[in-house]
Amino acid sequence: MVDEGIIRDKLYDEFIKPTDQKKNFIGVEIEIPIINLDKKAVDFDVVHKITHEFQKQYPEFQNNGIDYDGNIFALKNPKTDDIVCYDCSYNNIEFAMGREKDLFSINERFSEYYSFVKQSFEEYNHTLTGMGINPYRKYNENQPIPSERYLMLYHHLKSFNNYEDIPMHFHEYPEYGMFSSASQVQLDVYKDDLVKTINVFSKIEPIKALLFSNSVLIDKNKHVTCFRDALWEYSTHGVNPHNIGMYDVDFKDLNDLQSYLESLNIYCVMRDGAYINFPSMNVLDYFNQDYVCGEIYSNGKYKKIEVKPLINDIKYLRPFKFINLTFRGTVEFRSVCTQPIKDSMSVAAFHLGLKDNLDELNELISNDEVIYHKGYTAGELRKLLIQDELPAFVDKDGLCKLTKDVVDLASSGLEERGIGEEIFLKPLYERIKYHVNPGKNIITLLNNNTKIEDVIEEYGKLGD
Repeated sequence: MVDEGIIRDKLYDEFIKPTDQKKNFIGVEIEIPIINLDKKAVDFDVVHKITHEFQKQYPEFQNNGIDYDGNIFALKNPKTDDIVCYDCSYNNIEFAMGREKDLFSINERFSEYYSFVKQSFEEYNHTLTGMGINPYRKYNENQPIPSERYLMLYHHLKSFNNYEDIPMHFHEYPEYGMFSSASQVQLDVYKDDLVKTINVFSKIEPIKALLFSNSVLIDKNKHVTCFRDALWEYSTHGVNPHNIGMYDVDFKDLNDLQSYLESLNIYCVMRDGAYINFPSMNVLDYFNQDYVCGEIYSNGKYKKIEVKPLINDIKYLRPFKFINLTFRGTVEFRSVCTQPIKDSMSVAAFHLGLKDNLDELNELISNDEVIYHKGYTAGELRKLLIQDELPAFVDKDGLCKLTKDVVDLASSGLEERGIGEEIFLKPLYERIKYHVNPGKNIITLLNNNTKIEDVIEEYGKLGD
């Protein structure tokens, strides 16, 4: 057992204390589905060839992850901290760009890497595209990368039958991490602004759903523009709703935020380089036990093992909130789907532009009566606004104006930086003008008998 005071201090030190320093960096991670245009499973031999070709082209990238079969699943440039890797499976490539002060530097390197990788894949009749759910997922072998983390993660997601005592309906896609892709942004936020940042950005999740939704489960559910939300909520990550999705509470101060951290669940730790899974449980309850019974992967199968809770296990507490605190002192925004590739930087530009306009943004939302103050929480509104059709109570013109006002605030924030990054918001204005988002466009195109191959090609273009 570990004293609760020690646990609380450790949570503070890991999640809140790193925000003491005033910095102003940007981090961008873009996950992108790989597609075999022969309508067969992605050829992993091709994937491994492309990885080696990338390393030949960019020899500064060093091996940063090798799976149990000896294949590289992550490469890192130690100078820029850029990482090119595969996320969850070899069906999904990720470009995790090292932190920078401006978006142009990130975009330049991302565009270069993406162009090389896409052209390399096309030599083998594979391609990349900017869609939040792999449109060819039904052809793929949904197997996790054979590594400690991804085997652990899949084992956890497959364990939903162990939670029969929880009144929760789990979906049928425990492999969803292998076919869903996100566009994530990390921003440095100073401790004094932490509570306000989480509170205000939480309120605009419905607006973000309108602007960025791009996860259509085309063979099962073609009326939801961001099915990705449900994939997280109704998985074992959602056993404790505090671990996923929105906060739907207003934090008064850092003590409130600290209490929320104490309400989270933990489901894995590491011992001697190996992950141990156990039933998802509250972090305080975990440390209140002498031993916890879990499972460890060994020689191709799982066996029972008892683990003694240690205070440093806090570092394995990894919630998947729409807005996450990281151990690096950043706030991570993770509710946005992968975007059409030419619009990739719009996500970071939107968040970066609003970061220093929080008071104005809060006032805008507080005074709105188009969707807010209608009896719905922000979380409920997001669920309504990821539908293909808007609810009847919504004034579409009023919602269009509200959304434009939010993007105008983001543009103003970027203009104040004086670099010209507001250019990355251009696609958002086009979406507002035509009352669309990438997911809604997919649904419309498919309903009009456009071939999915044409959508894949269009969403994979890098642009001018």
